[in-house]
Amino acid sequence: MGCCDRRCGLISGAVFGALVAVLGGILIPVGNIVIKDTVEKEAVIEPGTTAYDNWVSAGAVVYRQFWLFDVKNPLEVLEHGAKPVVMEKGPYAYKTRYLAKENITAFPNHTVSFLLPAGAIFDPSMSVGPEEDMVTTLNLAVAGAYTLVPKLFHPVLEMYIKNNNASLFQRRTVKDLLWGYTDPILKGTVGIFAPYNDTYDGPYNIFTGKDDISKVSTIDMFQGRKAVPYWNDTYCNMINGTDASSFPPFLDKKKPLFFFVSDICRSVSAQYESSQDLKGIQVYRYTLNEKTLAAPSINPDNQCYCKDLLSTKNCTVGGVLGVGECRDGTPVYISLPHFLYGTPSLTEDVLGLSPSIEHHFTYLDVEPTTGFTLRFAKRLQVNMMYGPSKVITVLKKVKDYTIFPLVWLNETASLDDETADMFKKELLSRVQLLGMVQKSLIGLGTAIFVLCMVGYCIMRRNKNSKIV
Repeated sequence: MGCCDRRCGLISGAVFGALVAVLGGILIPVGNIVIKDTVEKEAVIEPGTTAYDNWVSAGAVVYRQFWLFDVKNPLEVLEHGAKPVVMEKGPYAYKTRYLAKENITAFPNHTVSFLLPAGAIFDPSMSVGPEEDMVTTLNLAVAGAYTLVPKLFHPVLEMYIKNNNASLFQRRTVKDLLWGYTDPILKGTVGIFAPYNDTYDGPYNIFTGKDDISKVSTIDMFQGRKAVPYWNDTYCNMINGTDASSFPPFLDKKKPLFFFVSDICRSVSAQYESSQDLKGIQVYRYTLNEKTLAAPSINPDNQCYCKDLLSTKNCTVGGVLGVGECRDGTPVYISLPHFLYGTPSLTEDVLGLSPSIEHHFTYLDVEPTTGFTLRFAKRLQVNMMYGPSKVITVLKKVKDYTIFPLVWLNETASLDDETADMFKKELLSRVQLLGMVQKSLIGLGTAIFVLCMVGYCIMRRNKNSKIV
């Protein structure tokens, strides 16, 4: 009777273990549904959700670090037509994007509009020197006028340049070059990023995800338009994806992320590169596609972005994007820092540049379950062009058209320890706890089943041995 009880007990234990393991297995799809529902609820951009609380405020502090290019041989360029030699000077750091979104307005079609206020506060602790540091760089007014003024009127431009004792290069403070100074030729404010303080980016109109979570944060309209009007092409004018601050949840690393960059007036894509650990949170790192600014011969999709045949030498030079039409006509060219991934001639025409993937690439670190961007580094370079002239004295020795780098910037932010702890506690902990319960039940049930079955087999063998 005792042996029978033990055998029955072991069989019952095995059945119980199997049932526990099966329960753990059943919890996997059930748990996935619970996780999906929880994330989708918290990812919607509406008051009361985790997404909204982080979205509406300034969130993590965003910094812009600037490196300006200091010309070391201005006289040789002017008098002998030498190639300019530059040396990077920086960083000069400013706290930006520290102001909360404004004019937030919800609409019945599950979209919300807002403005992003711009401001810059100098941070000396993160800078190599004060804003009053001097830099020798391209004369913005001379280079700009050279590009914009037809050759027929170059004699007039020459007169203005001479009357104001201007030259191809100028020496000014970091603060003036970045944020503006009164130019003697134009009699107005000129600066690489002027005006900036007290201005706004947008308005943006994005989907809240209330009716369709796969559309959350996706831009519906920018500045009241479904597409930008700058490129005279349906494809290039498309506004794709989000503003990169967040993406729809449950990322598939096989699919690229699309986002719109107002600084360059176009949409771009980033591809999965690797998984990273950020303060105990697993994130997917996405990097900008290296063909984003490539010449049409390498990336045919860029044909419609090539509108300046002079600077791109009939669209054969890759790595720069003329954004004059979306910058009030200012002849500005955007590239990656030090012309990373650009045509070799760009770094051959200006000496002293050293493109580096490690220091100059753009990346986004996105938490894959929620789609929240938790760390990023957006790196861009601002350039202008100058070229030869038979009329303008300061350009008579210049041999060819040159895309000259003015400054490159690193706009970066990362979640702090407090936000990381809150993120893990409020959202990820629920997901992890459910996963632990699932694994524990499967593991415990399997262990009970195996032990009971082993015990049962041993009893059977011992019984058979005694009979023999």
